[in-house]
Amino acid sequence: MALTNRYKTATGAGTLAALILVLVFGSPWYVDWARDNTDPNTAGGWFLRLLSWPSWRFDSDDSVQNVVAADLRAILVVALTALFLYLLPGSQLARARGTLSQFFAGWASYVFAGAFAALLTTLIQADPTLLGAFQAAGDGAGYGLFVGWVIGLATLGGWRGRR
Repeated sequence: MALTNRYKTATGAGTLAALILVLVFGSPWYVDWARDNTDPNTAGGWFLRLLSWPSWRFDSDDSVQNVVAADLRAILVVALTALFLYLLPGSQLARARGTLSQFFAGWASYVFAGAFAALLTTLIQADPTLLGAFQAAGDGAGYGLFVGWVIGLATLGGWRGRR
């Protein structure tokens, strides 16, 4: 039986899109490819590298604390996206599915998720500073700003929850 938009929730669709973004573009293989094959001084290269921001990895020469923080950041981006999609009222208040309020609520959820995930995980890294946490939150918000439109598109047409 095929699933239709009738069964798609905005929260579920946005969370699935966030999970796919983090799994694919945050994978060690993609991160290595982007670092080795893109030019950070071009718009395309910059964007392809930005996609790898919530990277996760199995091993590294970095400290265990920093590796755990990076992996936790990737997990938190997905979990906080789900939380913010559920909490943001844009899709609740929309009179019709597929409106711009759903799109912007999805996009904003990813901006907030990236910022808060970076802020929280920076505080558990080795030698954390408040300035470092603020800078990381800015990086996370920037990631959400330029990539969050994907989440916004995924939430379009989804139901808010049970009808």
